[in-house]
Amino acid sequence: MNRRDRSRELPVFPVSAEGAAAGVGLAPAPVSGAQAAARPGQPPKIGVVTLGCDKNTVDSERLMAALAARGARISREIEGADLVVINTCGFIQAAKEESIETILEACAMKKEGRVGTVAAVGCMVERHGRELAREIPEVDIFLGLSQMRDLIPGLTERGLLPGGGVSIPTMELPLRVLSSDTPHSAHLKISEGCDHTCAFCSIPDMRGLHRSAPVDELVREARELERKGVRELSIVSQDTTWYGRDLRRNAVRAAGPGGRPHWTPLLPDLLRALLEGTAIPWIRLFYMYPSGITPEIVALLEGEQRILPYLDMPVQHGADTMLRRMRRPERQATIRERVARLRAAVPGLVLRTTVIVGFPGETEEEFRELIGLIGEIRFERLGAFTYSREEGTPAAAMPGQVPDDLKRERLERLIDVQRTISFEANEALVGQRATLLVDRCTGGEGGEWALEGRTCAQAAEVDGLTRVSARAPAVPGSFLEVEIVDALDYDLIARPAGPGAG
Repeated sequence: MNRRDRSRELPVFPVSAEGAAAGVGLAPAPVSGAQAAARPGQPPKIGVVTLGCDKNTVDSERLMAALAARGARISREIEGADLVVINTCGFIQAAKEESIETILEACAMKKEGRVGTVAAVGCMVERHGRELAREIPEVDIFLGLSQMRDLIPGLTERGLLPGGGVSIPTMELPLRVLSSDTPHSAHLKISEGCDHTCAFCSIPDMRGLHRSAPVDELVREARELERKGVRELSIVSQDTTWYGRDLRRNAVRAAGPGGRPHWTPLLPDLLRALLEGTAIPWIRLFYMYPSGITPEIVALLEGEQRILPYLDMPVQHGADTMLRRMRRPERQATIRERVARLRAAVPGLVLRTTVIVGFPGETEEEFRELIGLIGEIRFERLGAFTYSREEGTPAAAMPGQVPDDLKRERLERLIDVQRTISFEANEALVGQRATLLVDRCTGGEGGEWALEGRTCAQAAEVDGLTRVSARAPAVPGSFLEVEIVDALDYDLIARPAGPGAG
C-alpha cells in the first residue's frame, strides 16, 4: 500500500463514539470468555496508558470519552482493570522500547490475574502490528491507527462494553476526558498526518498525509475544554502552519480548470475562530515550521494578546547541507528571516526549537554550523535529540551513520551551549513582573505555601517551571502576578507581587 492510499484510510479523529467502519490492517486477536467478561452488574473498568507525544495524549483523551459514553469506568490506574488499553508510540527506537516494555508489564499483570484483557493500539501497532502479534501473543487485541474505529464495536461484541448503544444523549457526549495532572492546560490537535517527507521521519507512514479537522469541530472541542476549566490551550499537529492547505487544494481540484474554488480556512482563520468562539486566556502555538510562518500569522501574534508571545519552531539543524539531506523545507536564510521578522514584530517573544545531532553524514564542520546558528539566534528554549535510525525511512539507508558515542558527545556539547543561553535569558528576567499560571500548590506548614507554575514563556512539560513561596494558597489553574527574584539554568524563582503579597 502506498502512502497516499493509506492517508485516505486514517481518520482525522481516530476514535468516534459511533464506532464507524474500520480500515484495512491487522485484525484483533480472539479473546476467551474468561478474559472478555467484566464483573457482573458493574460497569467495566478500563485503564488507558498513553505513551509518546501530545498528539497521542489527545487521541487517548478522545478514546476515553468514547469509552465513557459507552458506560465504562475510565481509570489511569490499571490495577484491577477489566481491560488495559496501551496507546503506543513508534516514532523512535527509545519510544518503541518503552511501548514494548509497557505491553510486557501489562501481560505479566494479566498472567497474575491483576488485569483482564490487554489491548495494544496506535502508532507502533500501525507500523509493526504483525511482528508484535507474532512476538507477544499474550496481547488479546492489536489495532493500528487505521483500525481504531473497530475498537468500541469489537469490545462490545466481546462483552467488555455494555451493548444497546450510547446511554448519553448525543449532544451531551464528551469529546475528551482530560488525563494530565494539570487539567487546566490541554492540547488541541488541529490536523492529522503530514505532507513533508523528512528523511528521518516515519510519521507519514504511520499517520498518513496531512488532513485538517473542520473549524467548527475544533471550536466545539475548544469550548468543551473551556467548560472543563482549561485556561491554556496548546495548538498541536505535525505542522501547524500547514492547517487548511489540504482543504484548499481539494477545493481547487473540485472546481476544475477555470473554475472558482470555494473559500477554505487556513491557520489564521482557525485562530480567529478560536478567539471568537472561546474566552480561553492563553493560546500557545506548537510545531510551526519556519517556512509556513506568514505575515498574517506574525500579525496575529503581534496583535492578539491571548495568543501568547511564544512560538515553537522546529529547525532540526543549522547547516544547509544537513537540512538538504534531511529533506527539510527550510535553509539558514529562511530561518534567520523568519526569526528576525518575528522578533521585530512581537516584543518579548520566546522561541523554542528542536534539533537533531548525529544525522547520517554529519561532519564536525556541519555540527559547528549548528552550534553557530544556535549561538547566533539564541533560542530561549531548545530540545535536542540524537538521531535514531528508523527502518523504512530514507535516512536509515544513508551512508555515514554516526557512531553512538560521537552522537552523545555532540549532544552534550550542544546542551552546554544551550544551558548558557537559557540561563542568561532567565537572568535577564530577574526584577521583572510576570503572570503565573499556577500548576500546583503544596505545603502550608508554618504559613508557607509552595507554588509551582509557569509564565507565558514556559510551556507545560517541555520547559522549566517558576517556583513561588507564598503566605496564602493558590488554586491550580488560577493566575497570579509574581516578581522574578532569581534565575536557574531552566527554572525561575519568584514571589507574589502586588498589594499584600508575601
